[in-house]
Amino acid sequence: MTQNLPIVAVTRATPGGNLAVKNAQMRQLGEKMPTRGELLDHVQGASVIVSMYMDGIDRELIDAAGDQLRGVCNFAVGYNNIDTEVCKERGIVVAYTPDAVTEGTANMGFLLLLAVARRLVEADRFARSGAWADHGLLGMHEMVGLELTGRTIHIVGAGRIGYAMALRAKAFGMDVIYTTRSQKIGFEIAPVCARQVELEVGLRQADVVSIHTPLTDETRHLLSRDRIAMLRPEAIVINTSRGPTIDESALAKALREKRIFGAGLDVFEDEPRVHPELVGLTNVVMTPHIGSAERRWRQEMSRMCERNAEAILAGEEPPYRVC
Repeated sequence: MTQNLPIVAVTRATPGGNLAVKNAQMRQLGEKMPTRGELLDHVQGASVIVSMYMDGIDRELIDAAGDQLRGVCNFAVGYNNIDTEVCKERGIVVAYTPDAVTEGTANMGFLLLLAVARRLVEADRFARSGAWADHGLLGMHEMVGLELTGRTIHIVGAGRIGYAMALRAKAFGMDVIYTTRSQKIGFEIAPVCARQVELEVGLRQADVVSIHTPLTDETRHLLSRDRIAMLRPEAIVINTSRGPTIDESALAKALREKRIFGAGLDVFEDEPRVHPELVGLTNVVMTPHIGSAERRWRQEMSRMCERNAEAILAGEEPPYRVC
C-alpha cells in the first residue's frame, strides 16, 4: 500500500510533470518557492529529498526530515546549497544532475555574451520605448557594440560547461585561453586549441572572462576587487556558475565607472535578490538563474533525479553521486 512506501519529498514542481519514483510515495510542492517553515514541514518523514539549488539543505533541515532520511538528490549541477559534511556524518547519500545542464548553460552563457557585446537589451529598450521614433535614424557612431571574431575568451573552470562554452567561442572565431587546477588536454587539441594560463595572466589578456567554476571556499570572490581591476577597458564578464564567485559590489562599481565594457549575469550573490547597484546599469544583462532552462535538459534533469532516488531507495549506488 502507498502509505507503507518510503516518502520522496520534492521541494518544487518539476518540468515534464511531477516526478515518478518507483516504489515510493511522492510528496511534491508547487511552483512557488516555499518558505523555510514550509520546507521544514514538507521534508518530515522523507527517505529521499529532491531539492532545488536555492533550498538550504543544512543540519536543521536534515534533523527535521528524521533519522530515516537516506538521500538528497539535487536538481542542479551545483550542490553548494547542501551541507555535505553533515550528510557524510549521517550516512546520507548526496546526488546531482551534472550532464543535463551542460548544453543549455553554455547556450545561455554565449547568449549573454552576444547580448552584452552587441548591446541587445539596450537596443531593444530604445526601439520599443518610442525613443527611436523621437530620435530619428541612428548615426554610424550610435549603438555600436563589440565584435567577437579575433578576440580572446578566458574560460575560468575547464569542466563540461567550460568546454561547451569554448566550442561556441571557437565557432565565432575567438581565441581561447583557460584556467583550471590541472591541464586539460581536451582543451588544447582541435577544435578548441586553447592555451592554459594562470588566472591573473588570463584576466589581463582576455577580452571576455567566462566563469565556470563550482562554488567553494577557494572560488568565493574568485573575481575579487583587485582582480576586476586587472581587466581590460573593453572586457566583458560572463557568469553562469554561482553568483558568489564574483564580488558583485566591485563588479557593479567597475561597470558604473565604465572601467570594463559590460557583464552578462545569470547568477547572483544573494539570489533571488539582485545587487541594487546593478539594477540601473545599461551595460549589464541579467537573467534569473535560468542557464539550464531549455525544455529537453530540464526534463532530462527530472529523469536523472528519478534514477538517483530509485537507486538510493534500493540501496544501490546512484548514477550521479556526489558523496
